[in-house]
Amino acid sequence: MEKMRMESVDMTEKNIEKIESLFPNCITEALDENGKLKKAINFETLKQILSNEIIAGDEAYEFTWVGKKAAIVEANKPIRKTLRPCKEKSVNWNNTENLYIEGDNLEVLKLLQESYLGKVDVIYIDPPYNTGNDFIYNDDFKLSSEEYIEANNELDEDGNRLFKNTDSNGRFHSDWCSMIYSRLLLSRNLLSDNGVIFISIDDNEQENLKKICDEVFGENNFLAQIIWERAYAPINLKKHFSRSHDFILCYAKNETLAINNGIKRSEEADNRYSNPDNDSRGDWKADNFSVGPAVESNIYPITTPSGRIVEPPAGRSWLVSEKVFLEKVKDNRIWFGTDGNSVPSMKRFLNELKKIGITPMTIWKYKEVGHSQDASKALKELFDDRKIFDYPKPVTLIKRCIELYSKKDSVILDFFSGSATTAHAVMQLNAEDGGHRKYIMVQLAEKTDENSDSYKSGFKNICEIGEERIIRASKKIVEACNGNIDINNFDTGFRVFKLDDSNMTDVFYSVDDYSQGLLSNLESNIKAGRNDLDLLFGCLLEWGLPLSLPYNSEEIEGCTVHNYNNGDLVACFNENIPDSVIKYIAKQQPLRAVFRDSSFANSPSKINVGEIFKSLAPDTRVKVI
Repeated sequence: MEKMRMESVDMTEKNIEKIESLFPNCITEALDENGKLKKAINFETLKQILSNEIIAGDEAYEFTWVGKKAAIVEANKPIRKTLRPCKEKSVNWNNTENLYIEGDNLEVLKLLQESYLGKVDVIYIDPPYNTGNDFIYNDDFKLSSEEYIEANNELDEDGNRLFKNTDSNGRFHSDWCSMIYSRLLLSRNLLSDNGVIFISIDDNEQENLKKICDEVFGENNFLAQIIWERAYAPINLKKHFSRSHDFILCYAKNETLAINNGIKRSEEADNRYSNPDNDSRGDWKADNFSVGPAVESNIYPITTPSGRIVEPPAGRSWLVSEKVFLEKVKDNRIWFGTDGNSVPSMKRFLNELKKIGITPMTIWKYKEVGHSQDASKALKELFDDRKIFDYPKPVTLIKRCIELYSKKDSVILDFFSGSATTAHAVMQLNAEDGGHRKYIMVQLAEKTDENSDSYKSGFKNICEIGEERIIRASKKIVEACNGNIDINNFDTGFRVFKLDDSNMTDVFYSVDDYSQGLLSNLESNIKAGRNDLDLLFGCLLEWGLPLSLPYNSEEIEGCTVHNYNNGDLVACFNENIPDSVIKYIAKQQPLRAVFRDSSFANSPSKINVGEIFKSLAPDTRVKVI
């Protein structure tokens, strides 16, 4: 039986496979760190294949910085970690499809590569703006342990070293670029073919972020740089300018496939329509019938009902050809004014426009999507007039991003989730349009300041704030609906997972180090303290199954059998599983089955399991951990 790797995907290996399928002559061999042959790429050959000219020299237009190559390597490097379920912190664990993941987002994104590859429709992130003291991460920037700890003296709750970027750091911008670059590389893989990503940023790194996104997503997939009016009053103490806006960069996975739903029409916009000629199609608005620059074939005289002959203004032409114009006149779609003497205009009917939203502009006013003070006030009210988080984003702002490009069943990801505003926005939008969007929140459990209101209110880290915010927000949304919501179909819950080391033991002993006592401790390859649920969800990650689907567990002859999503995966992690239980599992004909390696005493036992599945479930893939 095949043994599971229990580590994240090796993205380098995956990328080499893709290149091999396109350019097999670019594949060569190299020795790995253990002296074994592995596939590698002949980059000189690849460069030549992709060029019509002879390649010489290293000059090229590119954006680079100290640590860029290391960031690429870091993004592709596999890790031996897992996501452990925390049922005690979750809400409505058995039925929810939402996820809240505690841990470093770089490592979490690696673990999600298989399960959520191409499944996320909208990503919204509000990464640290790099103001000098606002972002913490544990990326390896090749500092020695002593330098690292001496410079920062910070550890997270699991003892991992944390790095705070300060403007005194000689690699101030480079470190930020490396931090965001590796994460964006991984996040792109998770986007669906028609998916989009929104990234909030300010002036500190906007220029660098734009260049990085052009590289990661492609310049041709750039959709907009939105200006959000985050403040409505000047700060007079500022020396030169009082900054009143932030940016939101928007990129598509594939611009040709991305579908913009538009902004929902307001009552004010609808009131601009009327029906002066009592058209049976309802209210309409007159629109300009001329366009520029002029198209020669669309320049022709038009005779109005009053007999006046009109032509398009200089440098312009009519909107359509003469033939199409006459068809529209016949269909009563051309308006010449109440007296029939006006220059022609096109009738745009409200009932036709309502099928699509209003095309969004790139300046988002605070009156439409809220401002920073709105967001802080709303969050404070949600937490009983306590300030528990600095600089949250307005729910209305993120809700607009989501509704522009999501469907009612979309998956929404935020891997810098902070106070979980994105989760709040998803629930609010679902309540408004009856959608079933699911969210995935990822947040490092950064400790709160002991002098802060959040700490004094009992919140020891940011994750605790985010989880509590979701609970309070969902309750408020339900109450505000006054019964006008199907509570049975409105998902207010979330499954909590925590990033942790692999469920499997790491063995790094030489032959001389082994003793009888040590061998006894190594009889099981599963770490002490890990339960069936830990193992089940660890298997889901490797097998590429979503973490949000239903499952059930049943006792069969003293063994616990887990059935995930009605046969997508069936697992049993008991020791010494009898053949009768193996046959019971095989008769269900699951797509996948997994057991402990130690469940079978010897090779003949494993062979017997294989024969049972060949007989009863030949299409089932069987693995052991």
